[in-house]
Amino acid sequence: MAIVRNAQEIDGRRRLALHSPVDRRPIAEFDVDDRDDVRNAVTRARAAQPDWAARDIGERAAIIGRAIDVIVARRAEITDTIREETGKPHAEALGVEIVPSCDFLNYWTKRARRDLRPHRQRLHGYLRPMKKLHIQYQPLGVVAVITPWNAPFVLTLNPVVQALLAGNTVVFKPSEVTPRSGEWVARILHEAGVPRDVVQALHGDGETGAALVDSPVDKVCFTGSVGTGRKIATACAERLLPCTLELGGKDAMIVCADADLERAAAGAVYLSMFNTGQVCMSVERIYVIDSVADEFIALVQREAAEVTCGAGATDMGPLFWDRQRDIVTAHVEDARTRGARILVGGSAVAGEGLYFEPTVIAEANHDMLIMTDETFGPVAAIMRVRDEDEAIRLANDSRYGLSGSVFTRDPATARRIAARLTTGSVVHNDSAVIYGVPEAPFGGRKDSGVGHVNGVHALRGFTHAQPVLITRRRPSRESIWYPYTDKTIRDLDGLIRYGFGNKLLRRLLS
Repeated sequence: MAIVRNAQEIDGRRRLALHSPVDRRPIAEFDVDDRDDVRNAVTRARAAQPDWAARDIGERAAIIGRAIDVIVARRAEITDTIREETGKPHAEALGVEIVPSCDFLNYWTKRARRDLRPHRQRLHGYLRPMKKLHIQYQPLGVVAVITPWNAPFVLTLNPVVQALLAGNTVVFKPSEVTPRSGEWVARILHEAGVPRDVVQALHGDGETGAALVDSPVDKVCFTGSVGTGRKIATACAERLLPCTLELGGKDAMIVCADADLERAAAGAVYLSMFNTGQVCMSVERIYVIDSVADEFIALVQREAAEVTCGAGATDMGPLFWDRQRDIVTAHVEDARTRGARILVGGSAVAGEGLYFEPTVIAEANHDMLIMTDETFGPVAAIMRVRDEDEAIRLANDSRYGLSGSVFTRDPATARRIAARLTTGSVVHNDSAVIYGVPEAPFGGRKDSGVGHVNGVHALRGFTHAQPVLITRRRPSRESIWYPYTDKTIRDLDGLIRYGFGNKLLRRLLS
């Protein structure tokens, strides 16, 4: 999606114009929400939050769960909006956006009561006879969610739904590249019965996002670039505000000598090119063991040559943003000038659309941008390595650490290699599917982010886990309350000498 800022303000507001990535035709305009709009939205969310939190978790889940029926009924309208703003093939609009959104809704609404209910926590040792510990989960208040353009519907819906189930209200800003696709999340939730002030969408660019981060919210959940993520982390740190940051990736794929090369080659092409390569955990670097490299590269070349690209019923659509095509072009040209072999594609497609050819690069190395910087485009970049040890060393030689994949016939080998990879997650004989597994705590290491966006701790991350310590019975006298006496010293010293000094009793106190 090309974005053009209109030089003329309309009624004192900046207006942005959207153009199709397929043919650059104008498709929509929208006004930018300013700081006053942001403050007003947060104020309404703050006022609505206590009533929403007061509802039973089951009631909140039942309301939000009705959004599945809304999505099913309105899937054609939602996918039409997504495709108009991004140019995605129909299969990807359904498979990347709609299917996982329904699954996330189904999963979180069924799990929320169990994962957020107050529960008893067993105490250890000498405290057990005297105290009982209960944990209860309190909503944080108002959560700000800022989401990207590469999967604008599902990457907005997933954190918004988690925050709402936890009893928070949400103000979210979808990307200015795909504003209407993101806005569908508020629309379907409102239709399902979520009150309008409980979930609100704002529109705008970085200025609106900065205003939302600076507003009196209680948590920020951001998915996007490393640069913007750092700014948000700094702003949150100054206010001691919790944040979750799901940032960029440069995911490595390791192809072992025993891999099913047909599957590995098909995976290398699909997992680096679906969604036009614009997936934070897509395959961006491929390390193949030298003994099987020739066969693997030949298979990848064959697979990639069959990928269709262009408007209409093709496998691969355009890049979603003209700035992204410039980055992909620069990375491929850098690899070409540094000695890489371009086996398939390698160029932007002439014409008005933002198309880039499915591309396979061989003989890549870490002197090239294509192996070090996030490309976010339809490029399979391949490097030969001597053995698994070199593959692991090179996979870890990155400032990113979001996800990775290992292709081998032996699951034990995959687990062994995964244990040595400094990355948020690892997938065996597959890749980006890991985000679609809500049980898995998905989050990055190094420059790839902070916190998790899935798993039970992600849901609970939209709450404060409050411990409540209950006294079982009132003792005749507290052992260490005033006044201190000789008996106080003897009792404490005896606990240390006989309780912790004796290995058998120490085990009983654990």
